[in-house]
Amino acid sequence: MPRDPSQPVRRRRVFYIPGYDPIHPRRYRELYRKESAEQAAISDYDIALTPGTGDHYGWHVDAAIEGHQVSADVEVLIWSDIVRDSMATSIAATYLQLVRTAWVYISSGALRRLMWLRKGPVIAALYPVGMLVLQLLLALLFGYLLGSVASNAFFAVAAWVYELFDATMNTGHWAWVGLGRVLFWPLFLAGAMFVLRWCKARDGKFYAYYLMHDYAFTAKMRGANPPELEARMAVFTEAIAAAMSDNVEEVLVVGHSSGAHLAVSCLADLIRAGRVPANGPALSFLSLGQVVPMISFLPWADRLRADLHYLSQRDEVTWVDITAPGDGCAFALCDPVAVSGVAPANQRWPLVISAAFTQTLSPARWKALRWRFFRLHFQYLCAFDRPGDYDYFKITAGPQLLGARYANRAPSKSRIDVPASCYTSMAA
Repeated sequence: MPRDPSQPVRRRRVFYIPGYDPIHPRRYRELYRKESAEQAAISDYDIALTPGTGDHYGWHVDAAIEGHQVSADVEVLIWSDIVRDSMATSIAATYLQLVRTAWVYISSGALRRLMWLRKGPVIAALYPVGMLVLQLLLALLFGYLLGSVASNAFFAVAAWVYELFDATMNTGHWAWVGLGRVLFWPLFLAGAMFVLRWCKARDGKFYAYYLMHDYAFTAKMRGANPPELEARMAVFTEAIAAAMSDNVEEVLVVGHSSGAHLAVSCLADLIRAGRVPANGPALSFLSLGQVVPMISFLPWADRLRADLHYLSQRDEVTWVDITAPGDGCAFALCDPVAVSGVAPANQRWPLVISAAFTQTLSPARWKALRWRFFRLHFQYLCAFDRPGDYDYFKITAGPQLLGARYANRAPSKSRIDVPASCYTSMAA
């Protein structure tokens, strides 16, 4: 069983599982460095980073928080290569993904059920569909205008030449029409492709292709994990299992966005295999900005639903789920186990808590971030200028176990724990 929660943590292992993100993990180290320094200045504690050691990507943290010296080794569990491979598709293939993904969510009834919970993440899911359709319409319009202008210019020049020689275009009229049409179609296609390629090249601003690939990755196997992802999750589980034998007081797994459902399955596999030592470190799980229903509501997500059911009742782990209604990309305050329809009678986890952006960010800061939806989705990993009882850096580098920090915390009153999925089957 976990160690005495009243004893301060001196050493901690942290495993961070990112969401669907093709960017190199150094992004998370730089984010942690910058935001931890800002939070330390606001909350009056000391924190410093040094490069990690070993073959895995991560960093070492030394902190003086709440009167205690704490060290933490943070490791990013990488699957960005799988994400990049799934995004390496042509424009035409992306539009085919759009049709397939929309069909999966609509025909399965998942889209309608998801809208019962939170409209924000559903709107976020519909955004790439609308944006890609708009880009296609603009491309077709530009191509049509380009082809039409070129054809009309061709006819005008031909008419001028005929007039120059005191002739009329009635002679060989159909030949001229045919030549005009031959000119129209290549320019129409070239113009349309120019606009589509221009939009794709600027997807860092539009996020249409990125989000479409994200939802298509989930929908491709109707909620089941692709084999390459299952293999990577097994590697993650091994890394966490090895850390459970380290001389540390806590092993903390952090799953952000899509990374939350990967963490659920990894931890369920770890506990099922009996790899949590009775006298080892405390095992803690922090899910942030989770989008679990986007997967668990799909018909073939039996594995995830079984893992949610199993993990939610285990004594070996402490699971705290933190979201915020201000995050339009997450299923805020939705109990991922309960809304998936797989909550056992003796459900213990997760403890669902709100990060309450409107309260933990000053009015000026909230105003600056309010409409930056994707930035807000990462706010859980950032500094708060009016911090409440959630502080990412105290959790990852402070002296309290996750369970001890929230031992007396009641779940948020506005949490949603009503079953909403029409699929509740679980893997045998």
